Amino acid sequence: MGADLVGKTEAGIPEDDQRHPATIADNVGDNVGDVAGLGSDLLESYVGALVSAMILAAYIYFSRGGIDASLVAKLIYVPLLVAAVGIISSMVGILYLLVKKVSSNPHKELNAATFVGAGLTVISSGFISYFVFNGEALHTIGFALGAFSPWVCAVLGIVSGIVIGQIAEYYTSYDYKPTQKIAASSAEGAALTITEGMSVGMISVIGPVIILGVAIIAANITAGLYGVAMAAIGMLSFVTVTVSVDTYGPIADNAGGISEMAKLHPEVRGITDELDAVGNTTAAIGKGFAIGSATLAALSLFSSYLYAQAGENAVHGAAMILNMVNPLTLVGALVGGALPYLFSGILIRAVANAARKMVQEVRRQFKADPGIILGTSLPDYKTCISISSAGALSEMKSPALIAVLTPLFTGFLFGAEFVGGLLIGTTLSSVMLALYTANAGGAWDNGKKYVENGHFGGKGSDAHKAAVVGDTVGDPLKDTVGPSLDILIKIMAIVSLIAVSIFSKYNLFSLLMN
Repeated sequence: MGADLVGKTEAGIPEDDQRHPATIADNVGDNVGDVAGLGSDLLESYVGALVSAMILAAYIYFSRGGIDASLVAKLIYVPLLVAAVGIISSMVGILYLLVKKVSSNPHKELNAATFVGAGLTVISSGFISYFVFNGEALHTIGFALGAFSPWVCAVLGIVSGIVIGQIAEYYTSYDYKPTQKIAASSAEGAALTITEGMSVGMISVIGPVIILGVAIIAANITAGLYGVAMAAIGMLSFVTVTVSVDTYGPIADNAGGISEMAKLHPEVRGITDELDAVGNTTAAIGKGFAIGSATLAALSLFSSYLYAQAGENAVHGAAMILNMVNPLTLVGALVGGALPYLFSGILIRAVANAARKMVQEVRRQFKADPGIILGTSLPDYKTCISISSAGALSEMKSPALIAVLTPLFTGFLFGAEFVGGLLIGTTLSSVMLALYTANAGGAWDNGKKYVENGHFGGKGSDAHKAAVVGDTVGDPLKDTVGPSLDILIKIMAIVSLIAVSIFSKYNLFSLLMN
């Protein structure tokens, strides 16, 4: 954000020009945000889904009674087997690109790797489900399709993840009308660019939510809450290829930056810009996977939370119900719905503060050493990198404390019903906000790329300046807010699950009422 603001719009030089003090920081940031950040986010979702499936299997054993311990053991280790074959399938999908005839369409090649990895996961997990559960009396635990019930749920997750990715591609790729309309709006100024991008982001929310809703309902009918956990595992089972495809984006972006700094032929930058645009779309697809999987994982953890909240009642088979008419639960849901906006506001302000420091540092260097702009002396890249890294670390204290302490603080004040509502409100609000920010940010970025490819005046035009403004607005949304909201709902669910057995019995509200 800082590199764009002071480079393209103020100094009139490309963000990846070697004269730009923030260019190396920009390249480092691409790797941190789109590789390390998304990878750790998806890994956390995967672990959360696996743990929730195991917890639900244990509660099935304790709550229903009369179930053979060997069946429960199978319910516990099958998610791990699916995860294992998913990793192998993803490796095959990636290796497939090395042996097949390569086309001139990089997006097609990346999709091929995803489809091969997903397809092999579907086949291999089907064999696992059949051979492990064949002959077991699964109707006693509510599995509607016998031995294939866990597999069907996993396939629902896989298919829904791919469909959510395709929806993200439609709204963020400049091959389609939504992003092209954003680029067209740039010819009319920055205000309309931002307005059109907001519209695209908001409209893009409904599709993935419907897909998730259908997958959750179908998985619950097939195998209950355990099925929902298996759907989350299925969506994440080929996470290796998902992260690999997402990593393509920052690689292409940094390749373009290196070509700019090395002053290679402009044709090289033209090629890398096309690859970078594909990378922006794959990044949006990866974020769609992250949001969808986080939703399913959070729902699975929430189900485990309800079992833990019930305590001894769950052991005796009591229904797991959270009464939304209860004022405590309703107020908790209201607070939870507002929490992601507080969380996001703090993050955006943190990005703005760091970007402001970056702009000031770049201006200082340009003023102190005119030779930087003339190309006779090199800028101080290291200081800009320090500003980014120090700002990111220091500004994350408040968001981290919000995620960890909110369920604990409210739980010991108001009890388990309030925290249950809090989790529902936070999850629903976060999913909508994360989808909106990821898709709007990706669309703004590719709208800028579309203009830079020669449309509506190309680089240096008024439309390009407006598109750059839209891109800088989208940067903190798609690279900071969206991924962080996934982590918020999972951390809150995990902390609540761990502590609910304590604050369900010992909280200030119950003490005062009694």
